[in-house]
Amino acid sequence: MHPSRLSPFAAFAVVVSVFSSIAIAAEPTRIVMIAGDPSHPSGQHEFNAGTILLARALNEQSGLPVQVDVVHNGWPADEAILEGAAAIIVYSDGNERHPTFSHEEVIDRLMGQGVGLMCMHYAVEVPAGPRGAFFKKWIGGHYEAGFSCNPHWTATVTPTPDHAIARGVPTFAANDEWYYRMRWAEPKTAVDLLTATPTRDRINRYIHWTPAGEQALGSTQTLMWAVERPDGGRGVGFTGGHWHRNWAVDDFRRLVLNAIVWTAKLDVPEGGVASEPVTQRQLNENLDPKKTMVHVALPSEADLTQPQAEPVEFRWPGKG
Repeated sequence: MHPSRLSPFAAFAVVVSVFSSIAIAAEPTRIVMIAGDPSHPSGQHEFNAGTILLARALNEQSGLPVQVDVVHNGWPADEAILEGAAAIIVYSDGNERHPTFSHEEVIDRLMGQGVGLMCMHYAVEVPAGPRGAFFKKWIGGHYEAGFSCNPHWTATVTPTPDHAIARGVPTFAANDEWYYRMRWAEPKTAVDLLTATPTRDRINRYIHWTPAGEQALGSTQTLMWAVERPDGGRGVGFTGGHWHRNWAVDDFRRLVLNAIVWTAKLDVPEGGVASEPVTQRQLNENLDPKKTMVHVALPSEADLTQPQAEPVEFRWPGKG
């Protein structure tokens, strides 16, 4: 029947249906960021302040149809916030301080529904065994104590050019606690997204140092990776994020924002996710209260040219 011949009630139903479809189409994609408990000295592992900066960029500056909710200080008191999320982003400490610790069944159920998961910095570290197996399944790999290592070093990082996460991100340099030598799923399911080559002269501090880490000096290492899981979900691991100042490095921040958007199955804009420059004032907002507080300065050339550290003996937690 021609629309002009519809009864008033039928015509009203059509209008309601059209507007309902528009409303449904306009629903933003929900992303939940879980920030870990306070950790490390001031200006380092600023999970709460860092997630606020990233959420603000996505919600207010990106122009993308997203709604980012931030859960502070670990696992949400009300797990209902995770329901309906397209992606969960965890920026936290790892191992027994990891927010997912003892909640693996909840995360595994959500992963089975195709929810994305991205873990940043220490949040990529869990023990070998059952928890490591979950991470190999969810994001393709993890940091394993005694094998992986975590020196502070200046990495000239190269994004994989044909992946959406690399859009708008050139090769750039940043000093961070860049973990490398992950323990991958076998066969490896992860795609390398960001690589760099660690060398002695680039390392300015050794934390946990392993034979595998030393053997990898001078060879290309993976600092960010991604998987597309059989359940339809996506996973990303990112080893940077120790120094809060690096969120003011535009390419560093854009790369992570791209990865968050990709994990939620949204299209990454051709030039990358847009965000405004982070100011020194903004870097110093929302820092976790510590006994000794520092003023976080903007990144500088001095960060990239720190003197080489003296080599150390192999050491890691639990080493006999």
